[in-house]
Amino acid sequence: MNRTFSANHYSTGEPVQVHFEDGRITGVEATSSADDLPYVAPGLFDIQINGYSGIWFSSPKLSTADVEQVTQSMLAHGVAGYFPTLVTNSFDALKHGFETIRQACETSDVVRACVRGCHLEGPYISAEDGPRGAHPLQHVRDADIDEFDALQAASGNRIRLVTLAAETGNAVPFIRHLVNSGVVVALGHTAATSVQIAAAVDAGAKLSTHFGNGAHGVLPRHPNYLWEQLADERLWASVIADGFHVPASVLNCVRLCKTTAHTILTCDVSGFAGCPPGTYAEGDVAVEVLDDGRLVVAGQRQYLAGSGATTGDCIVGMMAACSIPLGTAIDMATANPSRLMGEPVGEITPGAEATLTVFRLIESSVGGSSVPGRAATHFDTITTIVKGDLLFGNLP
Repeated sequence: MNRTFSANHYSTGEPVQVHFEDGRITGVEATSSADDLPYVAPGLFDIQINGYSGIWFSSPKLSTADVEQVTQSMLAHGVAGYFPTLVTNSFDALKHGFETIRQACETSDVVRACVRGCHLEGPYISAEDGPRGAHPLQHVRDADIDEFDALQAASGNRIRLVTLAAETGNAVPFIRHLVNSGVVVALGHTAATSVQIAAAVDAGAKLSTHFGNGAHGVLPRHPNYLWEQLADERLWASVIADGFHVPASVLNCVRLCKTTAHTILTCDVSGFAGCPPGTYAEGDVAVEVLDDGRLVVAGQRQYLAGSGATTGDCIVGMMAACSIPLGTAIDMATANPSRLMGEPVGEITPGAEATLTVFRLIESSVGGSSVPGRAATHFDTITTIVKGDLLFGNLP
């Protein structure tokens, strides 16, 4: 069945009429403007989603219904594709999580359409306070090829991205093993030396995960592992532009050093995002959701524990922090992660896959955000279409 809707093109701002049928865009044509038209963009793609509304993908209690629920929550926020992200935990918990995601992909059409791979963040990270972030110390360990291969088998070969510390034991042979098997390797939660970072990148590491976070509160002015990653042009960088994780100056430095073509927006949304203020626990991790929207390791205020924002929030946050147009920020959450992962880049053109996010930008307060450091604009999802299937909302 042919479907048609009108919206403003996310990049040009011009009103277009979009036709799609059988999973493909069949036509895009100029149409008359209207004041109330939403925007249309390629479907948002986030490579780091830890869970949502009390559900963690790394939980030993994860169920296929949980995976479906998080997927539906992401669709409601305009995220058409994502990587369920499992953080540092025991082997048994990680194996259970990957097996459950595999089962959900095999039994749910919606999950299968939206889950484009999995991200393993840890457990091969720094044990030091600061770089370790909210990851539980007791489960931090050296990189282990046999363990990873067992987790990859449990996932049904869905692990496509692994974040590790450059200094973890066996890092170089482990990175080479992953790269040779087609897995993208990222550096994160690291306290590595310049030599260790260079060795990891030489071995094939390609991304800095949530640059500027998972780090010590105080560092030597130089050298340090932030400068080293920023300066290496072989590394892309992902950033969390929620107004809390890093200031505008850091976002601008990343954008300028890595270029807009190699900067990726991720929300790194926590499993406790969407929960009311309070203290929560998942396994060995206790997290406090604060009134201002921050999620922190319980008992202190310096170290964050993932984000309460979703991908659209980070798009408007990046626009505000870096004074960049909507199209550029959207590309950081669509085209750039696709290119990093070797996937076709979503386009709004005839013949392209009809995976689309339709949204409005709504001013959330008069004269600026009511929360310091947050964007004044709200990303309001109207419709999420994945491979021609209308999975959230209605056509405008």
